[in-house]
Amino acid sequence: MASEIEISNKGVQILEKCYTTALRGLPTSESADVLARDYLLKNNENVHKSANKLINAQIAKCATTGFVTGLGGLITLPITLPADVAGNLYVQIRMIASLAVMGGYSPYDDEVKTMIYMTLVGMTVEDVIKITGIKVGNKLALQAVKQIPRQVIGKINQKVGFRLMTRFGEKGIINLSKLVPVAGGGIGAIFDGITTKIIASRAKKTFIG
Repeated sequence: MASEIEISNKGVQILEKCYTTALRGLPTSESADVLARDYLLKNNENVHKSANKLINAQIAKCATTGFVTGLGGLITLPITLPADVAGNLYVQIRMIASLAVMGGYSPYDDEVKTMIYMTLVGMTVEDVIKITGIKVGNKLALQAVKQIPRQVIGKINQKVGFRLMTRFGEKGIINLSKLVPVAGGGIGAIFDGITTKIIASRAKKTFIG
């Protein structure tokens, strides 16, 4: 039986791989930074308009199986996830990172990366308070995250990784006891267009307001 630490570590590894890929981009997909700046350029630097158009486009992509399956095939993860799940995870992380860039934040900062992870899995203010004692969860609070010791940031990331893996297990995508993919599991329900819309709403509120 896999321990919570093992499950958390695998979750963090998946997040880190997708995050690195989102910042670098793929042959068929721009990096988060380029994506953000392209939308800003096309919309006369209007942040809210750019954010809304970017969000709508990413929701449409996550609802298009062919698109996200193709992306998933380009991402090598620590655990073999179905291509549509890996592709959607990449699109969602890149979307959140792009919104952070539009809001004036650098996705290369560890604190911003942690907030992006939290936004992805829906970690609440109360969750973070339990771990750090510091209230985070909105744009202004991002400054407070910079005061959190690095080892505590790591602890938050572990919690995020565990939550991500638990969702995979609940949807029948991964057998958590063995940390292996489950063939024919309930794929798509967690990473569909509706979920992406919810994540996008959280991300915009967090990084743009």
